[in-house]
Parts: sequence; structure tokens; C-alpha cells
Amino acid sequence: MGNETTWRRMSSLTSGLVALGWATPAFAHAADRGFVLLLPTGYYMLGGAAAVAASFVILALLPPAPLERLATWRLTLGRLGMGGRAWTSMASFLVVCALLCAGVAGSRDPLSNPLPLMFWTVWWVGLTLLVAVAGNAWRWLEPWYGPWRLAQALMRHGEGAAPPAALPKRLGYWPAIALFAGFAWFELVYPAPDDPYRLAIVLACYWLFNFAGMMLFGHRAWTERVECFSVFFAMIAKMAVVGRGSAAQAAPPPPPDPLPGQPAYDPSTTLRVPPLLHSAGEEPALALRLPGAGAADAPPLPASGVLFLLLALSTVSYDGLMRTFFWLDAIGVNPLEFPGRSALIVPNTLGLLAAFAALAALFYGAVALGEKLVPGGPGAARAAGALVWSILPISLAYHFSHYLVALVLNGQYALAAISDPLSRGWNLFGTAGYHVLAGATSGAESAWVVWNLQAAAIVGGHVLAVAIAHVIAYRLHGDARRAAESQMPLALLMIGYTIFGLWLLSSPTGY
Repeated sequence: MGNETTWRRMSSLTSGLVALGWATPAFAHAADRGFVLLLPTGYYMLGGAAAVAASFVILALLPPAPLERLATWRLTLGRLGMGGRAWTSMASFLVVCALLCAGVAGSRDPLSNPLPLMFWTVWWVGLTLLVAVAGNAWRWLEPWYGPWRLAQALMRHGEGAAPPAALPKRLGYWPAIALFAGFAWFELVYPAPDDPYRLAIVLACYWLFNFAGMMLFGHRAWTERVECFSVFFAMIAKMAVVGRGSAAQAAPPPPPDPLPGQPAYDPSTTLRVPPLLHSAGEEPALALRLPGAGAADAPPLPASGVLFLLLALSTVSYDGLMRTFFWLDAIGVNPLEFPGRSALIVPNTLGLLAAFAALAALFYGAVALGEKLVPGGPGAARAAGALVWSILPISLAYHFSHYLVALVLNGQYALAAISDPLSRGWNLFGTAGYHVLAGATSGAESAWVVWNLQAAAIVGGHVLAVAIAHVIAYRLHGDARRAAESQMPLALLMIGYTIFGLWLLSSPTGY
């Protein structure tokens, strides 16, 4: 009977997806998962692992030249003028102000107040997926650049004027790691991240903190290394099919085969904090490229950049793990008598840190072992800085799969809430009376659709990660055989992560 009820509750997902179209994805906190699959879960896990393993074997056997040409292919579209960026940023700032007012003065119901819906649904999930496909739209939408330019003008400082202080380069991405860790804690551990009033206070303080930093250290330096979402979106944009540059600006061909006992990496590829954003005065050329080609061409990251990307992946994975019966049992919680998030602050904080530490240890261990298998390589630190870009498609696959079910429901609630932000009977955009299709996540057919979409995203993301890692390894080692041998431990890690991800998606959750 329980299975029939579950299938019935998923009966209209397909129609809901059609109705929403490209409507915004949603925050997963308001949705269920853990479907009863049409095939045993083990079949999905075995098939996903086999697909990732087969892709590694095929790439290892094929000559690297075709894959290299695919990675460097570009179709130049033209130059993108940045003259209107200040206006779009200012408009975004005004929208943020309006949403903060709604959070303070509107309903405390997270499904009626537009602030939590727009922040967690439209912005965090939806914009991430948009950036991953179409490029870094956040550069145009971030709500600091316009006010910063206005403040500079009022103080009679030109945009290129030196800031009052210089941000120490030795900090790397550590400030961004600290801010992103705080964001992850607020999302996953804090008892009421969806509460409109509390969310408004947190976001207002976050905006003021970053604006003060930009005024002191400059907008570009601050957004490239401190403001965690600017760093996150700039990295995620390297997966997009629209990016900067042309074929002539793509990564150079791999170095020649190394001499015995000599390092097998390009000496010009040094560890540094790469500039992820352009200054406002530049007009970068736009080009079409294959998904993930920007990640394959990206310069190596320092240790802090590596850890930032691993933190982004581990938080999404832990978001799924912390809700499973397995985790609740491990921390001594009966899911049928759930005590509330307030009672789980300590174990969930420790779990969040442990998930990050475990993933970092596994990644660095796999890279270090791979370098030991191929003596004379660039070394574990340099290899990790380059190969971490292959984590991007995995991170995005989990982002899509983890939030897929919720996007259908909360996207509809957001559409209705924006027309009546203060819950006073308004209908500003004509959508206040929108009838939320709560049945859009119910039924056997919809369960089949959603789980196969999730599984396809997980497997596809890992396969793309294997391809990107193979291109990067070939450029590091300059030889197809050495590149394949160095990738064996990392490929095993990706296979294991595929199984883990599919298990997470199929595990029942307690809250």
C-alpha cells in the first residue's frame, strides 16, 4: 500500500515539467526523494559504475589526438561589450533590497514569502545550472558592482583607481573557503535556513560585509578571491558551452615526451591564483565550445582553490547523506521520532566537516598514488591543481540530481509568491493566483522519469569528468600511456563516487 501511495504521489511530474519549462529549479528541503525503483537499485549502481569504467578504458586505448582537438575546438561568436554591467548590477541590487524587505515585513511562511524561494530556488539552484550551461551570468547580476561603481563616482575615484589597501596574495582562496563553509553550515545545519526574517538578516549582513571589503580592497580582487559565490560561479562557468576566447586562445598542445628522469609538465604552468574574472574595462571574445572544454583548458589551482572545489562537491553530497536513514541511525536518531534540526546541530556540523575531509583525503590520495605509478611526473601538488577541474562535472551532476525533484514544486511556489511579496492580496505580475501542481511529483511514470534523469546526470557527469581528467593528464605527462596509468586511482575514485551518488538518490530520507 505504501508503494502504491508513493507511485500515486509522483503521477504528474512529466506534466509539471512541461508546465514549468525552463522555470527555476528549487531548494530540496521541501521535497521528498527515495523512490521505489522499477529495477533493483543494484542494477542502476552496477550499470553506472560499468559506464564510467568503460569510458576510462576506451579513453585509455584511443589515441589522444582526437580528444585533444575536441577540447581545443572553438567557434568565435564575437566580442561582448561590458558597458551595461553597472546597470544590470544596480537592477539586481534593487531586486535584492525588495526581497530583503519582503523577508522582514512579509509572511514567515517559507512557501509564501518570495525571499527564501527566490534565494534557494531561483538563485542558488537555478542560476548555478544556467551558469554551467550558458556562461557566467553572475558577473552581470551580482548586486555589488553597480553600487560600488556609484560609490567610486561619488568619491571621484575612477574605476581603475588603486584601492586603499591590497589584498595579500598569500591568502589565495582561503577567505572564499571560509565564507562558503559558513554558507554550507547555514544551509545544512542551522535550524531555520528557510525562515524569511532570519534569512533576510543573514543576507543583509553578507552584502554589507562584502561591500565593505570591495571598498577597501577593490571590487576585482575581492570577487576573485573572497566573495565565495563570485568564485564559485566563475569556476562553474568553465563547464559552459559559451565561454571566452577562440581556438587560437585555447590551451597549447601537450609537451613532448619527457626525457628519462625529467619532470613531464610544462614549466610555464605554475601554481598561482588564476584570474577567474575580467576587469570591467575588458571586452572578452565569446566562443562556442564543447561542455567541459573550459575546465580542461583552465590553469592549475593552488591548494586553496582545490579545496574550494572539493568543498562545493562535498556539501551537496552531505546534504543528501544527512537525510538518509543510514545517517540518522549512525547518529542515534529514530527517523519516526525526528527531534528537529536544533537537536542535530553538533552531529551535523561534525558530519559536514568529516564529509569535506574525507573527499579531500580521497582526492589527494588518488592523485598522489597516480603520480607514484608514473615516476618523473609533475608531482602530486601540481597534478591535483590541474586535475581538480575534472571534479566540476561531478559537482554539477549532483547539484542537478539532488535538487531535481524539488525544482518542480518550489519553482511553482516562487512564481506565485513574487506577485504578493508581503502577503497583502497583491497581484503585481498576474501570478498570485497560480495553482501549484502539488501532484507534479507523484506517480509511477514520474518516478521513472525523475530517477532516470538523475541517474543519467550522475553517470554522464562522471563520464565527462573522466574525459576531462584524461585530457589534463595527457597535457601533464605528454604521453598517452603514462597519462592513462596516472589516472587509474582517480578513475577508481570516480567509479566509487558514482555508486555512492546513485545510492544516495535511491535511499529513503527521514526529513
